Amino acid sequence: MSEKVLAYLQDNRERLLEKLNEFLSIPSISTDSVHKPDVAAAADFVSNYLTEIGFTTVEVQETKGHPLVYGEWNGAGEDAPTALLYGHYDVQPADPLELWESEPFKPEVREGRLYARGASDDKGQVFMHLAVFEAYMKSEGSMPVNIKVCIEGEEEIGSENLYQVLEDKKEQFAADFAIISDSGMVDTGQPTVLYGLKGFTGLEFTVHGPSSDLHSGIYGGVVRNPAMALSHMLASLKDEQEVVKVDGFYDGVEELSEEERKLIADVPGENYQQTTGVEKTVSEKGFTAKEHMMARPTMEINGMFSGYQGEGTKTIIPSSATAKLTCRLVPGMDPDHIQQLVIDHLHKNLPEGVTMDVKPEPLSAKAYKVNPDHPLIKTAGDSLQKAFGKEAVYARLGGSIPVVESIDSIFHMPVVLLGFGTPEDRLHSPNESFPLESFDKGMETLVYYWDEVKNTSL
Repeated sequence: MSEKVLAYLQDNRERLLEKLNEFLSIPSISTDSVHKPDVAAAADFVSNYLTEIGFTTVEVQETKGHPLVYGEWNGAGEDAPTALLYGHYDVQPADPLELWESEPFKPEVREGRLYARGASDDKGQVFMHLAVFEAYMKSEGSMPVNIKVCIEGEEEIGSENLYQVLEDKKEQFAADFAIISDSGMVDTGQPTVLYGLKGFTGLEFTVHGPSSDLHSGIYGGVVRNPAMALSHMLASLKDEQEVVKVDGFYDGVEELSEEERKLIADVPGENYQQTTGVEKTVSEKGFTAKEHMMARPTMEINGMFSGYQGEGTKTIIPSSATAKLTCRLVPGMDPDHIQQLVIDHLHKNLPEGVTMDVKPEPLSAKAYKVNPDHPLIKTAGDSLQKAFGKEAVYARLGGSIPVVESIDSIFHMPVVLLGFGTPEDRLHSPNESFPLESFDKGMETLVYYWDEVKNTSL
């Protein structure tokens, strides 16, 4: 069956790219109310395309925010598995516009890459799935498995309304497994199967001192400096060997098995000096940099500000100082519990002479991990190898995709993370792009996957 579908994709490649360019041209920026009509237009694009493909049920479901597009095709029969495709059609703002080499919403191909906001995250990858569905329906008249589609418009602003929809319409969205292409490969041309994601929690805290900024000459040594107090508190969170010093932080953390350490070691190492500009990497004591990034919890300062920020000198004791923290979590860690442990630690280490208030991060997620030997995961690896001509590696991602853990907890079904982005895609940054090689070989991978998964034991 796959030969006819692959031939259709090849014969219609230019037309499909033009249709993707139409999708990318819609500035569906979910965080900006000015673009609410554009977000709705992107939802309409998805729903219209699903209808054109031949999905029997297509709904634009309104939420308290931006709409969600639901599609369903059950023509494979009751004995065939049902897959739930999740993705999002909203994108990040394009700012700063002056750093783009081409217009962010006027797609342009340069040196084998398609440049546009959303090309990789996530319109390009969503479109690949839809194009493959089209290829099956137009060349074969059916798909190998039953398909449900959930494409939302609020991922870039935290999927605020998605989870309630999934809970309220649990039966409608239920499937045997979910598939998501909102991630990438560890290196360009290196097929990658993700079998784990980190969880997430965080907070913002402010240290308060005097009621207003003070003259540092007159009051220095008399009044506790909030910026200094903040610095001491931040320094108490982690030692120089990247070990977090918060009591109870590592309790319950799933240890790395030797098998997993080998899987991680087999993942090609990123040239961190080249991609980040640092001279030397760091990692938690007892773990490699790859192990620390993929499979160990972390704590990072995301921002800190206090006092005078202008040119030159202003000799003051600032009245307050603020820091923002986030923690990436692994299996065995509860986000709310970790958040409270950090708050307790900060209170314990608050110096005399200052006070503190805390704003807990309202959005959090548990870590997600599926057995890398699961048949659905192995089928993904085999399909990638067949398309790319190179053995797939199995990796865990240091980032978080909260919807994955939510799908797992609501539906108790495995999630296949089959992403085709690359480290050079510049997600959320100016000049976002997606390699056309990933576009072509990614769709080929999906064809092999759907052909094989119908016979895979779930």
